[in-house]
Amino acid sequence: MPRHVRNGKFTGFAKPKTKLGPGDIVIVGAGLAGLYTALKLAPLPVTIVAAAPLGEGASSVWAQGGIAAAVGEGDTADAHAHDTVVAGAGIVDGTVAQTVAEEAGERVRDLLRYGVPFDRDLEGHFVLSREAAHSAKRIVRVSGDRAGAAIMQALIAAARATPSIRVLTGHEAEDLVLDNDRVVGVRLARGESRGQGTYEFLPASAVVLATGGVGGLYAVTTNPAYARGEAIAFAARAGAVIADPEFVQFHPTAIDTGGDPAPLATEALRGEGAALINKTGERFMLRHHPDGDLAPRDIVARGVFEEIVSGRGAFLDCRSAVGARFATAYPTVYAHCVAAGINPQTDLIPVAPAAHYHMGGIATDMLGRTSVEGLWAAGEVASTGLHGANRLASNSLLEAIVLGARVADDIRSLVPASEARPIAKLRLIRGGTVVDMRIRAEQIRRIRRIMSEDVGVVREAKGLKHALEALREIEAEAAGDAVVSNMALTARLIAAAALVRKESRGGHFRSDYPQAQARLAKRTFMTLADLHAIELHSGPRARRARMPLEMSL
Repeated sequence: MPRHVRNGKFTGFAKPKTKLGPGDIVIVGAGLAGLYTALKLAPLPVTIVAAAPLGEGASSVWAQGGIAAAVGEGDTADAHAHDTVVAGAGIVDGTVAQTVAEEAGERVRDLLRYGVPFDRDLEGHFVLSREAAHSAKRIVRVSGDRAGAAIMQALIAAARATPSIRVLTGHEAEDLVLDNDRVVGVRLARGESRGQGTYEFLPASAVVLATGGVGGLYAVTTNPAYARGEAIAFAARAGAVIADPEFVQFHPTAIDTGGDPAPLATEALRGEGAALINKTGERFMLRHHPDGDLAPRDIVARGVFEEIVSGRGAFLDCRSAVGARFATAYPTVYAHCVAAGINPQTDLIPVAPAAHYHMGGIATDMLGRTSVEGLWAAGEVASTGLHGANRLASNSLLEAIVLGARVADDIRSLVPASEARPIAKLRLIRGGTVVDMRIRAEQIRRIRRIMSEDVGVVREAKGLKHALEALREIEAEAAGDAVVSNMALTARLIAAAALVRKESRGGHFRSDYPQAQARLAKRTFMTLADLHAIELHSGPRARRARMPLEMSL
């Protein structure tokens, strides 16, 4: 297991030098965490690396529910933190949950200052929704289901108006560049020339990874195509500790009409009384949990999965709960339904679980520091311990802004504004691997199929071992293709952690170990060395001896 794990917490975060060197602060990723961090760093020079034009490649844009914050009458940060801990199935870091809940109100007010038009009543109070596993209405929203898009529009406008922020669109990060075990820059490739034998080096005084999640590793996902988990792989290669990779949250109500990515039917619909039913009209979730349709997401996802596998199907019935208000109350979901030929005012909406959010990621402290000097992480790619084994609904956008502000404060303390340097220049490097795009596409399809079949909603040892062996083969065949290598490595980290955790907890369900074990109520921390040891003892020629490590378990 990694060094410096004490009481289930990783304490070995890199302590930066008193001052960072000259050069840009490079933020990889242009979702909520990346943009908010950049804005908070102004007027320090920041370069944001974005694979797609602003607002087009980020999961944040698609977030429908909103931001969880205890801003309603009678609600408290203590109650919010308690709900977070309960939803996280025994491994949430309580201190982190309390801190994030306490800072939620100020961060929401900060977004108001950036012009985010949160829903208000005639008296100016926030219009709040309740989502699964929350004990109160505390979801701050915009136009019912447009929170993510509205927040991003406001922050994109603010970023474009900030002279110290430069955005490199059409670039994808392939790897980190180190010097004496410290991150000094990022290896980039232009979208149209990626895999064509050239790449670019962008030097940096500090690097912040804000690249989002891992949904693109699965065949059915609600995430954009760029959310492939690549940053976890190149952070791990740089020596970063990875935390809780086995915990993947599958959203139970992706609209099941064959879209890739699959559009989402927000949980707020169930908060308003929409019901999950099967072909016979049975409200099947009442068989699984006292809270029925508002049970924690992992339980609902497995309930929906069971109905689909059994042939009974799963549908969201919004007809009586929302009905004629649908188009105005939930315009995003309504548009997705209409595009698929469904009228949600009168028709049932077919749903299925889809890879939605990764509770794991690069291990960070509450300043966003990783275990590698010069490297920070924020948003979904990071793992602070807030989400535990099962993220509480609408805590993701909240974590992105709370940690984004904290990362900016930490880096700012290390880079005096008087010493900020002009924007760094890209350096073109030749000699990279030329990739056959048809082979890449097939390998990506294989990875996504393997992850969905063997490392999906329901897992067991045989499938996980098969996944590890197949993923190693794909990575070996990648022959220098950075995209496939990164995807395969992140997928291996997820599968290996899932194999070692011989229990079911939160988003991780093992059919061969269906119960949670009290002794395993600990977070996972692992490095590449741990991954290799797990694979050594689980492969076809594995020794019979006991596995020499169980990470933090």
